[in-house]
Amino acid sequence: MLIPFEKLKSEFKRVLLSLNFNAEDAELSATIFAENSRDGVYTHGLNRFPAFVQYVKDALIVPNTKPSRTGGFDAIEQWDGHLGVGTLNATFCMHRAINLAHEYSIGCVAIKNTNHWMRGGTYGWQAAEAGMIGICFTNTIANMPPWGGIDPRLGNNPLVIGIPRKGGHIVLDMAISQYSFGKLNLYKSRNEQLPLPGGYDKDGNLTTDPGEIIDSVRPLPIGFWKGSGLSLVLDLLAAVLSQGRSTGDVTKGGSESGVSQVFICVKPDNGPQTDAIIKNILDYTKSSRIEGEGKEILYPGENTLRIRKKSMEEGVWVDDEIWKKVQQL
Repeated sequence: MLIPFEKLKSEFKRVLLSLNFNAEDAELSATIFAENSRDGVYTHGLNRFPAFVQYVKDALIVPNTKPSRTGGFDAIEQWDGHLGVGTLNATFCMHRAINLAHEYSIGCVAIKNTNHWMRGGTYGWQAAEAGMIGICFTNTIANMPPWGGIDPRLGNNPLVIGIPRKGGHIVLDMAISQYSFGKLNLYKSRNEQLPLPGGYDKDGNLTTDPGEIIDSVRPLPIGFWKGSGLSLVLDLLAAVLSQGRSTGDVTKGGSESGVSQVFICVKPDNGPQTDAIIKNILDYTKSSRIEGEGKEILYPGENTLRIRKKSMEEGVWVDDEIWKKVQQL
């Protein structure tokens, strides 16, 4: 089913207002959820919204709460999110990092006691739209074993890098597992197999069955041991820079709430020489021979722009059952 963007956004806002969100926070939060679905990240748009509502009802997310500064100096700041809405805290932190980069050419904002930021790419796009290089990452509940292990002890700790570019920003948004759990659930809901093995079943066999991977809680880290190491150091950076909770601490709490995040902005020279450098890199990358008919080489964020344009022209795709569920909230 296709839904006009404004209708999707207004439905989110209606529900948030019923949960006693103030009008400003309801507007921004609803916009982010709607934009996530608009851009094709359904797992962190409409599909995630009912779970978000339940977290609010369970007091794991506290509406109308603003972050407060706890430390830092010059271009580095530390904040406490007070278990507020993750999307709003993240937007605020990236805004602070942008402002610091305007002043110091670089800005780093770390926040503790915040909540799930939904699509991490949102904040890469935010930085790029402001003409900044943006880098951000978060820790999560433990949902991936370390390389050589069986039990989940690492998060799939998403990493986002946004680079401003005339004609279409470059925004990398990736989980450290081969497939995020949102993507696994999406494939499972469609009764589809993964294009490539994404983890192990309960017997320790590599599989393309998303349900088997969800049940075993053994997704593959990207790059095998390299992804395992990257997940670990991102958790270390997030917890150390924010002085907040680690993946282990979050996991012991029993729910993915009170996570730690970092937002970094760098002010680049956005002149003709930079444009030429970016064009040269993209042109060289796309000059590779295509693997097969119907294939193409895309830079990170390129397909997002296509889906965004199509969604605004034709409507945003929604899962019929989840849409009905949201309408009943």
